[in-house]
Amino acid sequence: MIENLLDPTILFFLIGLFAGIVRAELKLPESIYEILSIYLLLAIGLKGGVQLSTTHLGGLIAPSFGAILIGIVIPSIAYPILRRLGKFSRADAAAIAAHYGSVSAVTYAVVLVFLDKQGIRYENYTTVLLVLLEIPAIAVGVFIARLRASTTTLPASRILHEVFFGRGVYLLLAGLFAGLVLGPQGIESVRMVFFDPFKGALAFFLLEMGLVASRRLSELRRVGAFLFFFALVMPIVSGALGTIVGWGVGLSVGGTTVLATLAGSASYIAAPAAMRMAVPEANPTLYLTASLGITFPFNLVLGIPIYYWMATVIH
Repeated sequence: MIENLLDPTILFFLIGLFAGIVRAELKLPESIYEILSIYLLLAIGLKGGVQLSTTHLGGLIAPSFGAILIGIVIPSIAYPILRRLGKFSRADAAAIAAHYGSVSAVTYAVVLVFLDKQGIRYENYTTVLLVLLEIPAIAVGVFIARLRASTTTLPASRILHEVFFGRGVYLLLAGLFAGLVLGPQGIESVRMVFFDPFKGALAFFLLEMGLVASRRLSELRRVGAFLFFFALVMPIVSGALGTIVGWGVGLSVGGTTVLATLAGSASYIAAPAAMRMAVPEANPTLYLTASLGITFPFNLVLGIPIYYWMATVIH
């Protein structure tokens, strides 16, 4: 875990987090933040598409079903915990559960950097698992919200459009498709743009994410002790589920680590957009502070090494 802290991407996040806590005059321009987020999502999709183009699709069937299963099970587990034990309103419990069923593309990028640094192999199609977890998890979260929370006047078609064509999912799918069509040779002309600078761009993005997370830390008193501990414990439970499923569908240690990390992460891009439409009465302070202010830093610093340890133990 100490070695993970010495990775440049994690250090940049901690630098941003500390700068926000001490109120240093540090902030990336909004336009730079937007460009970096678009770049990272496209780069992740492209890399996965290129790798997928050289992969036998038959080996993808079982992991795909495993990812979809995880996306259904996690929000289904989280909702009753939040509702019955946490005593949250139906709207808030559904919205938070949706965030923990969905995934964080940035956390996914960090675990790939972690594995590459350790020289640990993982399957070429992990980006597909990212997308497969993202979409059904949000869809299930929206379904729970509409079933359990107060009804909304928004048509289902508009909500589904947000789920499938929101910026995060769309860019991942677009990059995945482009990489799949171009393949290793076709991507060479843009490799210097999308592949080589990836880690540096991720470090800059995490610097800003540290600043954003620090602003959420000030709201911890408002979310309460239960949600604080939920945001720390739920990732471990979900990560353990991802570990078991990854091992069960035949993933390698590296692939199991990736799936466990995806399962243990919480969305702060795609899910908030969908929940704002599907459950407007839910309190954004609760689900954003939990996912971005607590779970995201936990996963970057401690969670990823724990998921890797789980994967090595089960294998």
